[in-house]
Amino acid sequence: MQDADDRSAMTAAHHTRTSLLGQMASWGIETRTVDHEPLFTVEQSTRVHREVSGSHTKNLFLKDKKGTLLLITADHATRVNLKNLHKKLGCGRLSFANAELMQTFLGVTPGSVTALAVINDVDRAVGFVLDKNLMQADIINAHPLENTATTSIARDDLVRFVEKTGHEVTVVDLESDLVDSVQGAL
Repeated sequence: MQDADDRSAMTAAHHTRTSLLGQMASWGIETRTVDHEPLFTVEQSTRVHREVSGSHTKNLFLKDKKGTLLLITADHATRVNLKNLHKKLGCGRLSFANAELMQTFLGVTPGSVTALAVINDVDRAVGFVLDKNLMQADIINAHPLENTATTSIARDDLVRFVEKTGHEVTVVDLESDLVDSVQGAL
């Protein structure tokens, strides 16, 4: 992973929802997308959970003091111990990365963070961590780079998608050894 402080601003255009879904289709990855009102938190998305089957996600875009960037994609119900997560991942203590880094590296804004945003990280500067709980789901739901829609994708296709973008998928049991937890972030 590249240090966030050493990276200059991106000059290439980021993918949009349309180009993302087109790229996924060209890779033979089937998806289904449902439009809805903008969602900013897991709590706001409960209606969508009832209408769209599969496991719903929450996403945390994090940074350690050395500049290591991580995108954590977890089941919406998983309790993530942010205080101790760095020990599991072998990095420095983690905190939320700011909106500027989010836009620069993932091409999304707060409330639209999604596993699918790794497509915009062309330099592979962001590490990708997938919740072990999501590996139990057949279908995983994520925003297609905007929080006004939910895209359903098969679990194995999500893993294949992330790998096609040049990122490694690190599966971690995020719930073990809980002390403090982070809930509600998308």
